[in-house]
Amino acid sequence: MTERRSRGVRTFLRPPSRPDDTTMAPERSMDPRAQEETPARPSVIDNALYVDGRRVATPESLAEAFEGLKRIRGSMAWIGLYRPMDRELSELAEEFALHELAIEDAIVAHQRPKSDRYGNTLFVVLRAASYDDELEEVGFGELHVFVGPNFVITVRHSEAPDLSSVRRRMESDPDLLRQGPQAVLYAILDTVVDGYAPVVSGLQNDIDEIEVQVFGGDPTVSRRIYELSREVIEFQRATRPLLGMLEGFIAGSAKYGVDEELERYLRDVADHAITAVERAAGFRQMLQDILVVNSTLVSQAQNEEITKLSEASYAQSEEVKKISAWAAILFAPTLVGTIYGMNFDYMPELHWMFGYPFALLLMAVVCLTLYVVFKRRDWL
Repeated sequence: MTERRSRGVRTFLRPPSRPDDTTMAPERSMDPRAQEETPARPSVIDNALYVDGRRVATPESLAEAFEGLKRIRGSMAWIGLYRPMDRELSELAEEFALHELAIEDAIVAHQRPKSDRYGNTLFVVLRAASYDDELEEVGFGELHVFVGPNFVITVRHSEAPDLSSVRRRMESDPDLLRQGPQAVLYAILDTVVDGYAPVVSGLQNDIDEIEVQVFGGDPTVSRRIYELSREVIEFQRATRPLLGMLEGFIAGSAKYGVDEELERYLRDVADHAITAVERAAGFRQMLQDILVVNSTLVSQAQNEEITKLSEASYAQSEEVKKISAWAAILFAPTLVGTIYGMNFDYMPELHWMFGYPFALLLMAVVCLTLYVVFKRRDWL
């Protein structure tokens, strides 16, 4: 069984194809390092052996770490890797019997937070978060942790989280480190979850600023709300799976021999994770509500503008009606005067004695009639 598994690992971690071979396996095409050159910095960031909570050796290579782990009774290896090469992961897989699926996830990266148990080995994927307040972006760093009976292997694919502080903290507390790989996993979880607090604070600050913009009538706030909502959603994706993961660790404490005090620490980490998840859910709902409020305020502003335009149009229409009415009233005598002002010898009534008074009377009657009609219709 072991030999078959090892062959599977070696097959997955086979050397790169020849230059003329253009075929690439799907999982390799997803590897963010596939098109990049080998990093100049070493993959092994820190490599140490611990006995009874104290560092007893700092091997210079993985092979020395494997040899020291076998030679020193009761020792624990803590190996920290940064974007390791396939060859190094292959060595670790064969030495510690790591499952090929876990190795595949560690190579490909871009995994959601999760925990899988393969025999005596626990594989954990975590996503640390940081917040850039100037850009209003949540940055994420992926971390893979292999936890076995006498070893801890951490694989990072980004600069964050910085595990050197975790190692210093554990080495300064031998009583905690003495509890073995599970204590190291707790410290890593605690650091990752504590890193969510500044993100929550930064998001809260930006939401407060958005509220001021919304009620201040800033027309560009809708885009900011949308972009911040996306950051909150990504933050939720990184934090929400932690709750089930931590509940599983706590529930399995007795089964896997977790110390009672360490279990209390895990519960504290779970409480902090719940707080972060609940705050993120609250932020998402708050941003949705703010977006609705902003849409309502924009609609109200548009309605007020439309109302003002309508009132102006109505007032203008009233003025036009008045002008039109007076124009019609003045047009009537002009029409009569124009007809009677024609110089024809055979026009009717031209030599009539009462022609002039009749013309004036006709003008007055027509004008008065038009005035009464327009007045009844509220044109005047």
